[in-house]
Amino acid sequence: MAVLGYPPSILFFGDSFAFLREELAPGTTRPSGYSLLLALLRPAHSLTLVTVLQHLLGLALATGIYLLLRRRGLPGWGATLLVTPILFDEFMVLLEHMIMADLVFIVLVSAAITLIVWRVTPATAAVGGLLLGLAGITRTVGLPLLLLTAAYLLVRRYGWRPLLALVVAGAVPLGAYATWTRVEKGKFGLTEADGTFLWSRTMSFADCAVIKPPERLAVLCPDMPVEQRPYPPYWLWESFSPLLKVPGTANRNQLAGEFGRKAILAQPGAYLGAVAADLAQLLRWERTAPDEKTPYKFPAAERPLNGSVKQIAESYENGPAATRVVEPIAGWLRAYQRFGYLPFPILMLGLLGTLAAALVRRRWDALLPGLAALALIVSPPFLAAYDVRYVIPAFPLVCLALGLTLGTRPPPQEDPSDARHRRRHAQAGDSRPAGAGDRPSPA
Repeated sequence: MAVLGYPPSILFFGDSFAFLREELAPGTTRPSGYSLLLALLRPAHSLTLVTVLQHLLGLALATGIYLLLRRRGLPGWGATLLVTPILFDEFMVLLEHMIMADLVFIVLVSAAITLIVWRVTPATAAVGGLLLGLAGITRTVGLPLLLLTAAYLLVRRYGWRPLLALVVAGAVPLGAYATWTRVEKGKFGLTEADGTFLWSRTMSFADCAVIKPPERLAVLCPDMPVEQRPYPPYWLWESFSPLLKVPGTANRNQLAGEFGRKAILAQPGAYLGAVAADLAQLLRWERTAPDEKTPYKFPAAERPLNGSVKQIAESYENGPAATRVVEPIAGWLRAYQRFGYLPFPILMLGLLGTLAAALVRRRWDALLPGLAALALIVSPPFLAAYDVRYVIPAFPLVCLALGLTLGTRPPPQEDPSDARHRRRHAQAGDSRPAGAGDRPSPA
């Protein structure tokens, strides 16, 4: 319905056009992993191909999680119920149909963790690490998940080979991308915006009379009362932003990061209060109000493209690229999005309940997707700001964690000592099972 109702795709503000540019370069505010995928598909000159591929990736992800949950003992109806939000939540469908990095990021992270909890071997750990590394160059919020997964393998004592395979495979795309950035911009890194995003977070509470920044940072002080300040992301782009007074992208990012850290240390209570206010939006039952202006809705009317963005999109499409609205199918989707979603309070209740139940039932494999989901939800308000779009990547992970907790079969796991016994017997040409004859029988 999305493909038929909104051909060829839905374009998101300036982000979509930044990804679609023909000139490939390391991104300034976001990594360019998604741009590399679009470049691979560019010869087809079809935004429809991109969106269809993203829809198919979403279906494949739900299928993979369903198969794992059946393997762990859930009945068909139970596994189907748990993957329903992945398939039918209106926001998942919307992200699949957008020219944005989010859906690819969701699939990379969820596929990596699904593969690792399916069975831990050096091979699965290597593939999982590679997928998490690719996720890190798609959205930087994926970087901590590689460390979290490595900590999981270490704590669970799966041995040094899976851990090494995970870390090395994950480092390959990250190192290659950082080297590309070094060649193009003279500095290792994934983006040049971590400092500016942190600075924008502090704009919701920063008081320079309390912070007392040095003269070189004072230029970044906000010049409007706290109660009149807009939401943090606006401070990154709008004409009133003090960031525009600082020349040079790298210099601006460095000074902004330094200001942000000083503001947090000087006003820790205000910082935590701003984070808590953002996280409180997870208690909102209705995702978007009917009259709320938001880009996260299926549009009711066509949006013509103008200027340079029109050239970028039409160059990729090799023809008209503006989103068309085909009725009545588009209208059906707009009606569906008013009720076809999983409310965030239920999501959070399910996540927190799953983490508690996993500890009680000792389903340790459920903790990896559960903690990864929690990290994806909680970290943006600390580092930048809350956004509805940033919560959606947790959906597949919460469904996976809940299914693993409720499953009746434990994960397959091999005792490393048993594996060593088998290898020694195999090398010695002994056909007996490992452990046979190692100790006297009870008789």
